[in-house]
Amino acid sequence: MWCSSYYKKLASALLLMTLASGTFAAGWREELPAATPLGSGEFRWLGFRIYTARLWSEQRPFVASAPFALELTYHRSISRERFVSSSLDEIKRLSSKEYSKAQLARWQAEMERAFSDVESGDQLIGVYLPGVGCRFYGKKGLNAEVADVEFAKAFFAIWLDERSKDSNLRAQLLGQK
Repeated sequence: MWCSSYYKKLASALLLMTLASGTFAAGWREELPAATPLGSGEFRWLGFRIYTARLWSEQRPFVASAPFALELTYHRSISRERFVSSSLDEIKRLSSKEYSKAQLARWQAEMERAFSDVESGDQLIGVYLPGVGCRFYGKKGLNAEVADVEFAKAFFAIWLDERSKDSNLRAQLLGQK
């Protein structure tokens, strides 16, 4: 009896320590309570593991016009500036239309507000909300809400567009591989 009680307390303490370490994104599950992982894969650059991505959805098969979440778990430290810059470059590359400098500046400011520097083990969860925009969650909960549907579509296209830089990762996220 004592042994069982001890291990339960130890397990609870370890769980609290893990949660307190702040590496996992918190709160996003309230947005999509019935979501389950659709697919996952790793993004590598020059052979280095950068992050593991997982796509969560309540829909099977995936429906891009329905709410979903993209979870990124980092394996390397990345600065907010690098993440924002890379995201803007990809948004511009994938867009079939030219965004104005003012619009891109607004989106840059939104991403700077929503993202932070990450360390290995940190998570960022982006939740796509059709007709609303998106929300970004980090280790302390909600980082930011971006009430811009066009931004949300352009941002998540980085991973989900057919012209994504990593077509293999896209297929894995969509559960096709």
